[in-house]
Amino acid sequence: MNKNLFLYNTASRSKEQFSLPQGIPEVRMYACGPTVYHYAHIGNLRTYLFEDLLRRSLEYFDFKVRHVVNITDVGHLTNDQDDGEDKMEKGAERTGKSVWEVAEFYTKKFKEDLKHLNILPPVIWCKATDHIKEQIELIKKLEERGFTYRTSDGIYFDSLKFPRYANFARLDIAGLKSGARIDTGEKKSATDFALWKFSPTNRKRAMEWESPWGIGFPGWHIECSAMSMAHLGETIDIHCGGTDHIRVHHTNEIAQSECATGIQFSRFWMHGEFLKETSMEKMSKSNGDFITLDVLIKKGFDPIAYRLFSLTSHYRSYLNFSWGAMESAQESLNALRRKTEPFIGLEGKAESLDAREWSSKFKEYIADDLNSSAAIGILNLTLADSSLNASEKAALINEFDRVLGLGLLKKTEKKEHSLEEVAKIEALIEERNFARIVKNWSESDRLRDVLLSLGVIVKDAKDSTSWEWK
Repeated sequence: MNKNLFLYNTASRSKEQFSLPQGIPEVRMYACGPTVYHYAHIGNLRTYLFEDLLRRSLEYFDFKVRHVVNITDVGHLTNDQDDGEDKMEKGAERTGKSVWEVAEFYTKKFKEDLKHLNILPPVIWCKATDHIKEQIELIKKLEERGFTYRTSDGIYFDSLKFPRYANFARLDIAGLKSGARIDTGEKKSATDFALWKFSPTNRKRAMEWESPWGIGFPGWHIECSAMSMAHLGETIDIHCGGTDHIRVHHTNEIAQSECATGIQFSRFWMHGEFLKETSMEKMSKSNGDFITLDVLIKKGFDPIAYRLFSLTSHYRSYLNFSWGAMESAQESLNALRRKTEPFIGLEGKAESLDAREWSSKFKEYIADDLNSSAAIGILNLTLADSSLNASEKAALINEFDRVLGLGLLKKTEKKEHSLEEVAKIEALIEERNFARIVKNWSESDRLRDVLLSLGVIVKDAKDSTSWEWK
């Protein structure tokens, strides 16, 4: 097993060499999954692409991975301060469906998105509503150890009883106390959080359960701790999520888990950075301003082009999204496929000194905290190396794509386009060229979108326009 893999650990704010403890046969990896009240947007999906890169890299370095992803289908409130609506009930109101139908629909759509992006499914999917018993048991353990208190609306974790609460997110607790404008209500501290919420007395919730404290539902944070422990044990090796989880969700997971067990919850914490779009700081479902994978597909983009786009930036760096950037990613994917197509079906071994050197360089970049952009550069240099024979290149493409997941040597049937289809495209191109000549830019953009929806990529030069099938 290769011992030279270095990963950035959010807990230490540094790269650390990754290895398994003595006697542990597989990597115990937990990733925070979706709250299935709405579609996942492409910013959400960037996080799952990072986690897929991580898993593929671990397996590339000969680790066996027990990968668990949860489905949050209850308890995630619209406000981190433990008030607001349950997002699942909000989804039911928006769609006119039951909360159970909403959860089933968006879970299915999420899994379809992962498949489109060639993201490996986890070893275990687990739903919050299937683990109510485990969550109640974990809360009882915290209660027995003196870490909880009761208010009129639920059972809360007393964060002041966990002296290391602020460490993970580097929180300024004193500053929070002196400058807080948050109405903490009955909470003892602004950083306390709900473990179990009581159902409202004036209406019946669609999702509620009996508990030792009364009828209600679990808090969002307790779900992940309980499901992680149920499937991976009290200590895990890697816990993943987006950077927005650091300050509240993952901080709370650490506090409740380590107070319940008395031991370290996760050895490594890894987080993917936000996707930004020009008109917004980050994509958010709360204001309805987000782009889904379906939108990309309807505009004519291959989902794998979005995967490639995500891989061209380090997972810990902000990634700026634009339609122009997506067009460039699609063109890059098309070019990459043209270069690798001659090697489909070939088998070989990378045995020459040059081939082994390219393999070593690729591994070196992946070992440096998953440097995917540099690794893609090595792939392109390998394809351009005339000293390698066809079988060696095929072997290296296969090796590298185990990590990149672009499906480069996957056999696909080419679609044959009729003369009528080509004539239709040519007519639209001419119409668009006229719009450009008369400077009708809105019409030009509209026709570009039409062409993209038909699977055509347009390339504008100074005095001409060319096109190609996606």
